[in-house]
Amino acid sequence: MIGQQFGNYRVLSLLGEGGMGAVYLAEHPGIGRRVAVKVLHKQFSADEQLLGRLLNEARAANAIRHPNIIEILDSGMREDGTPYLVMELLEGESLGQRIRRVGRLPVAEAIAFTLQTASALGAAHKKGIVHRDLKPDNLYIVGMNTDESGRITDEPMPERMKVLDFGIAKLHMPQPGDSVKTRTGTLMGTPIYMSPEQCRGTKTVDHRSDIYSLGIIFYEMLVGQPPFVSDGFGELVNMHLNVPPPSPRASRPEVSQQLDAIVLKMLAKAPEDRYPDMASLTSAIRLAAGPPFSVSRSSPDLANAPTQAADTVGAAAAVGGRPARAQVTTFRTGMGEVEETVPAPRSRGKLVAGLVAVAALGGGAFFLLGGSKPEPAPVAAAKPAPAAPA
Repeated sequence: MIGQQFGNYRVLSLLGEGGMGAVYLAEHPGIGRRVAVKVLHKQFSADEQLLGRLLNEARAANAIRHPNIIEILDSGMREDGTPYLVMELLEGESLGQRIRRVGRLPVAEAIAFTLQTASALGAAHKKGIVHRDLKPDNLYIVGMNTDESGRITDEPMPERMKVLDFGIAKLHMPQPGDSVKTRTGTLMGTPIYMSPEQCRGTKTVDHRSDIYSLGIIFYEMLVGQPPFVSDGFGELVNMHLNVPPPSPRASRPEVSQQLDAIVLKMLAKAPEDRYPDMASLTSAIRLAAGPPFSVSRSSPDLANAPTQAADTVGAAAAVGGRPARAQVTTFRTGMGEVEETVPAPRSRGKLVAGLVAVAALGGGAFFLLGGSKPEPAPVAAAKPAPAAPA
């Protein structure tokens, strides 16, 4: 595909490859914008279910339009029948790579990433969209190089979480031509992060399933491994269904009792015993974490806002003529098949809670007039004047 044209973009190099397709670095020849092009392998181009997943991914991301969700810029099919998506380019590493590289994360970092992810998923749930395949490899950490006014800066800045791969997302409102069907008895998701209701294969999978999966991820960020680990698929499913989750605080005493209780509530077996929505979860986390997390700075839902012309640079893109490294792609099987290289550690600034938002600050100007203090003029004694009407 190197040198091939996908719409207005020409492919420059391969970024990464998975079992069902590949992701390429591409560039618009006229304006120089670089993007990621996600392509299905030709042997799958006739698979209606995979084509439906590809279309579902674009449809879901476009419906939500949130700063913490990857932006899908275009979709189409080449003359040879190869379907593709054009996506914004991301620079950084997946949360899965981060955990495999450093182990458990600082508590503040885990909180910040959870809040950002919850903000994105909350916006999706308001649109009737349930992700259903949350896992660390579907969460991408983007390094930011702009300050709060949008100016480019060399100072280390907070990192932004991006939620990827809504390919098997459940859109509650039926869409014309949607070929992705959920059938009773069909397991869709990655076993380590699946909710009990997903493990049962029932139709009753709603937004609270995402809360459970995010709880697994939150636990893994705090402890360094998921709460349920097994080499056997059946045993793993049984753990999700019947085994109480261990306490994060038991493995890491610095986790507060409040945060410990929040994680365990997210991992409740019954959906009704979890938080009712992402807004309730976010409020609980902020209250437990205290300042600066107690001040809400969640990303806005951009569904009704004009698209920003910001080009978020990307997933291991070639910079300054250097070849791009193979990276995690959003093509993977249910067990997480992926071909990747772990990037070298880079210096990062202190993480700021939540997402850095661009704000315009206005204020009045105060002027102090200098000079000597005037002497009071003598006042002649006089009768009080009648009171003036109010």
